[in-house]
Amino acid sequence: MSQSRKISEIGSTPKKALRINADEGRYGTFAEIGAGQEVARHFFQAGLASQTVAKTMSAYDMVFSDEIYGKADRYVSQGRLVKMLEHEFYLLQQRLEKQRGQKTQFFAFADTVSTSSHNLQRCHGWMGVRFQEEPGAPHNDIVIHVRMLERQRLQQQEVLGLLGVNLLYAAFYLKKNGSEMVASLTDSIGEGRMEIDMIRTSGPAFAHLDNRLLSLELVLQKLSPAVLFAPDGQVLHASDAFFGKNLLVQRGAFRPVTLTNVEILERGLEQMRQKLKLSEDSLMVLFEITMKNLQEEGKVDPQDFLNRVDSLGQLGHPVLISDFFLFYQLKSYLRQRTDQWIVQVIGAAHLEKLFAPEHYRELPGGILEGFSRLFDERTKMFVFPYKSDQICSTAQSFFPEPRQLHLFKHLMDNQWIEDILGCDDVDTSIHSADVRNMLIRGDTQWEALVPPAVRDYIKSHKLFLSSPAPSAEPGSGEPI
Repeated sequence: MSQSRKISEIGSTPKKALRINADEGRYGTFAEIGAGQEVARHFFQAGLASQTVAKTMSAYDMVFSDEIYGKADRYVSQGRLVKMLEHEFYLLQQRLEKQRGQKTQFFAFADTVSTSSHNLQRCHGWMGVRFQEEPGAPHNDIVIHVRMLERQRLQQQEVLGLLGVNLLYAAFYLKKNGSEMVASLTDSIGEGRMEIDMIRTSGPAFAHLDNRLLSLELVLQKLSPAVLFAPDGQVLHASDAFFGKNLLVQRGAFRPVTLTNVEILERGLEQMRQKLKLSEDSLMVLFEITMKNLQEEGKVDPQDFLNRVDSLGQLGHPVLISDFFLFYQLKSYLRQRTDQWIVQVIGAAHLEKLFAPEHYRELPGGILEGFSRLFDERTKMFVFPYKSDQICSTAQSFFPEPRQLHLFKHLMDNQWIEDILGCDDVDTSIHSADVRNMLIRGDTQWEALVPPAVRDYIKSHKLFLSSPAPSAEPGSGEPI
């Protein structure tokens, strides 16, 4: 079911809370730190709370919190949330198993949140629920990370209360359909008040769901601008993964990734290490795929999405799926999550569109504002050549329109834009679309055009055997 699903189909927040309270098999605790007891409050107001609530608590003082849940490096973190869920669920079973374990499905709800009326960067939190589907059954978890977009603390607390009720209701009653479960998290909240940039499930109740597809739903339903996956396919929290890292980012369709992609990245890494004097362990390579590159005829093929994430994972680098069309949007997102170097790798074919003023009309400052967002003192753009039978384009050979020439020269002179490869250094004639067409035709020459680990994975899992892809110049049809 899409995001347009109406609240009336499942009930308002009070009705959701009342249904849970009226479910005689559900019994659990609420532990909320950082924003009051906003979630538990809805259940007390709905009625019949004594049938559902075993305990509510907050432990704001760090000494008290550490004594209950153990010491933590960060109090608003996934690790702290998991400790809260483990502790509260254990207490339920330890204290109540003999009394009511045969007829009760225990649950523990927890959140740890930072709210502020002064600094929106601090307004985020972790929220989760651990629960049983049947009395005595193994537990299941669902964990989310939320960023509050409201400017006042009171409104942030309101959002958290509504979201907590939605999360519990989704975990108990809507888990059969991942799309519907994700859509329900916004019920009664409205647009523009929060972002959910990570969702993770585990346990037998969620065995039919793929966390990667759930995360993709966050982007499809505009709950998050991007989601991140580890090489093994695990869902990552981007702020944690990027913290303190220098990023080298390559955008592409990667259907599949080619040796050219790898060669460009290797040269980019070498240039970053040498010019910026960076240590190996501080560097992170990031593959980025935009929603535009995932969609065919306006739709996303889930299996094709998984194929790309899994095949890229064979190279050992994380994959970011984003809803960003313009490079400055991607850079702004990354800058909120790392204060280190951000280097984006682009093809020379992109430069003309990069300097096209029409892409920046939505900004009050036009192209100048766009470029001020794209570049700062720790940002670069590495350009690899585009070659055809007639020409070879690089940053050095690029000439924008006369009115953009001084801007381009300024960026080149200050090395915000620089070439990483010359025309004779790399074969950019290898395109993902051509490799895929060879695969479909049964032409084994494709095997020499992709990294060995990716080749073996494609062959063993029989990937990318869908309809033929149109040939295209590298980067010519991709977002900028």
